[in-house]
Amino acid sequence: METSQLKALLTLLDDPDREVFRHVAERLLGQGKEVIPLLEEAWETNLNPLVQDRIEELVSIIQTETTKQGLTSWTNSLDLDLLEGAYWISRFQYSELDKSHISDIIEKIKKDVWLELNKNLTALEKVKVINYIMYEVHGFANHSSNIFSLQSSFIHQVVETKRGNPYSLAIIYAGIAQQLGLPIYGVNLPRNFVLAYKDTQPLEPSSTKKTNNVLFYINPYSKGTVLSYNEIDHYLDQLNIEKKTEYFEPCTNLQTIAKFVEHLITSYKKIKYVDKAMGMEQLLNILRPNNELEG
Repeated sequence: METSQLKALLTLLDDPDREVFRHVAERLLGQGKEVIPLLEEAWETNLNPLVQDRIEELVSIIQTETTKQGLTSWTNSLDLDLLEGAYWISRFQYSELDKSHISDIIEKIKKDVWLELNKNLTALEKVKVINYIMYEVHGFANHSSNIFSLQSSFIHQVVETKRGNPYSLAIIYAGIAQQLGLPIYGVNLPRNFVLAYKDTQPLEPSSTKKTNNVLFYINPYSKGTVLSYNEIDHYLDQLNIEKKTEYFEPCTNLQTIAKFVEHLITSYKKIKYVDKAMGMEQLLNILRPNNELEG
């Protein structure tokens, strides 16, 4: 659609007839994110509250759809990069978020880790390198006062403030590790989230390991503390809940991001941001089609 035609449509946004607005909105929304600059310009030059409200509504719809499309593309990609998934979740709340700013910070951390790694290190030694770089050199720490704080969830804020919750810290930790070729993945524990260093070697027949896929566990919320199977088992005993295999096994990156979104839904509900919680549930439907919200 020509710019002149779009501007002509914008002049109809002050029509009090809701049916007229619906028709205009459909045509403007059909242009996608390319129409946003014109909408923002119209918002700045038109002081009519009705027009400004309608423009804000249109911009919000376009940005939401753009984010949902981006997340959908991510779920269908061959390489489900954790940090990319977390970026799209942040975009839902911060529609103009610049991914390059996040990437620059992550790349610096990743380079620092890479410089300290070598093929002769054991899995445990490699984790100690990540722990040193993340928590000692770059100063990441847990947001101990409130794990439901939104500021400790969204990835761009966490890489800036260096304060995160169990989910955001795990995503950054595992995301960097995976980009460096280390088999570190999320573990879907109830009321918490830790990581597992996957065992890439075939299991010996005489092995007494409790789980075939894990060498050990990592708690990113506690500066990368290494945990054993028995410690995870004891944690579940303390919760007094039924033990499931999924509480001990690595999960996929898709499941990790879905669990992260569940946490955000809970966070929004705690502060009674019902609309935001409903929006996040839309994202969860993309990540978990035909599945109900997990407890």
